[in-house]
Amino acid sequence: MPNANEIGKGQAIKFNGDICMVLETQHRTPGNLRAFVQATLRSMRTGKSFVQRFNSNESLEVVPMSRKKYEFSYKDNTGYHFLDPVTFDDITFQEEFVSKVKNYLTENLPCEVIFTDDKAADIEPPATVTLKIVESAEGVRGDSANNVQKVAVLETGLQVQVPLFIKEGELVKVSTSDGKYLGRA
Repeated sequence: MPNANEIGKGQAIKFNGDICMVLETQHRTPGNLRAFVQATLRSMRTGKSFVQRFNSNESLEVVPMSRKKYEFSYKDNTGYHFLDPVTFDDITFQEEFVSKVKNYLTENLPCEVIFTDDKAADIEPPATVTLKIVESAEGVRGDSANNVQKVAVLETGLQVQVPLFIKEGELVKVSTSDGKYLGRA
């Protein structure tokens, strides 16, 4: 079993009888105190995130994980539907489960679903997605000193800051890690 300072983002561990996804870790050594690892964990059972401190030499049980490719199909009142492109199996997730990626989901978008103990743990979209601008104010002529930006609403409802020259109907690339505009598609 690995020590707490050997765990990293994206791993799953057993903690208090529950399987938890490691969302973030920080190794800290405050002054002349003992070193510890502060980890942000998300419970698989409840879906809630919390911060937990571990002694840096504390042993943790890592749970094996598997990844499988799915494509987002559609959203309806029962949830978000994903399709396995090989077996054509349909899997449905509730809005709470896809909350961090729902603003990037478009039809046929390939995603990776992470499973622990045959239960879905997390969804990872591609690093960048191409989305259409559905609402954007017109740029004012002469208002181009420095890097002036405006708010644009994308087809999924996500709002991003874009340069003034971007117009409605254009396709733009957006980073799924921080939701920022990367350029025209």
